[in-house]
Amino acid sequence: MFIIAGLGNPSREYDKTRHNAGFDTVDYLAEKHGISISEKKHKALVGKGIIAGEKVILIKPQTFMNLSGESIRAVLDFYKADEREELIVVYDDISLPPGQLRIRKKGSAGGHNGIKNIIAHLGHDTFMRVKVGVGEKPQGYDLADYVLGRFSKEDRAVMEEAFKEAADAIEVMITEGPDAAMNLYNKKK
Repeated sequence: MFIIAGLGNPSREYDKTRHNAGFDTVDYLAEKHGISISEKKHKALVGKGIIAGEKVILIKPQTFMNLSGESIRAVLDFYKADEREELIVVYDDISLPPGQLRIRKKGSAGGHNGIKNIIAHLGHDTFMRVKVGVGEKPQGYDLADYVLGRFSKEDRAVMEEAFKEAADAIEVMITEGPDAAMNLYNKKK
């Protein structure tokens, strides 16, 4: 079983913002595999289904980004899942160009408050992740304003493709493991 958590902020106000790249990826994955993410529990919206022959739990924490670890910890405890082998977290990354993917098996939060909170709740940084590039903050911009902003029309088109590619990468992670996905998707565009 895999727990696939897309990070973002709940409510329409944050829909389609840079910080919701994780939500958008998980929504695409759910739509592709006919999984409804509508059950409310563990401080998250939850959907259960099958991807590539494996049982999956798709989650969108509803705690707001900076408290994502509360929800993920609750889901892991409830399903008795091993976060080192069965958790995949998808989130935005400002250090990557729009649409660029980076898959990792562990690592620091890199300044991302959602990941920082997950690491705090897990007590370690060893869990699979899919970073979806949203582009670097322009000089003089406030970071919060930037990540809570929306993409330009051109970047949105690039991001829609990135969400599909991230979903494909997750399927490879499930079927062949993270190393295979890293080899396929950690290439500069």
